Amino acid sequence: MPKARTGDHVINKISPSIADALASVQDGHTVLIGGFGTSGIPSELIDGLIEQGARDLTVVNNNAGNGDTGLAALLAAGRVRKIICSFPRQADSHVFDALYRAGKVELELVPQGNLAERLRAAGAGIGGFFTPTGYGTALAAGKETREINGRHHVFESPLPGDVALIKAECGDRWGNLTYRKAARNFGPVMAMAARHTVATVHHIVELGELDPETIVTPGIHVGNIVRIDRVATQAGGFKGEP
Repeated sequence: MPKARTGDHVINKISPSIADALASVQDGHTVLIGGFGTSGIPSELIDGLIEQGARDLTVVNNNAGNGDTGLAALLAAGRVRKIICSFPRQADSHVFDALYRAGKVELELVPQGNLAERLRAAGAGIGGFFTPTGYGTALAAGKETREINGRHHVFESPLPGDVALIKAECGDRWGNLTYRKAARNFGPVMAMAARHTVATVHHIVELGELDPETIVTPGIHVGNIVRIDRVATQAGGFKGEP
């Protein structure tokens, strides 16, 4: 085994519990939540956030909740002031739909590519970008526009978060992460865009077991990791898997 380098022993981002990992979330925070539909949703972290009690949150996600669990449960608990997403309505988004129609939650609609790029811009320290997506629609209202190479573009600003909640597959105590297939989705860009990132993993491995070439999210972007069990569903698959 390679000799440990100076300082290796002091870096340990493994949290003993979800409650401990979420202790710093405050009222009014912007929370980036990974997932695409139900794939890669950090359901355990969302449940922990409900128990933690933070309110008046701005939530960034691809969707606006499915069914009555996960993000939908956070909405139903009255903890969300505003949601920024690409697909707020689908067949089972009844919780969001009812709250929005009642004027109890704000919505900022962002095209999916713009959402990903706004997150990436925040993580990369870019001051914004011009995109043709959304030009000439209500989504461009109040935004700067510019003609570039004969095509009209809209200026989009970065989308940083106070905290990101993501689901990964494996991690080590330095916070390095790998993902499982499509469950990766927004996890990497959200981890970069947030001031503090909390990730669940199914496996915690020893330092050096993750091939550096396969690490998707380096530990520098991760504040805490929590190991969770993989939960089987009645359909014979696993909860939150793609």
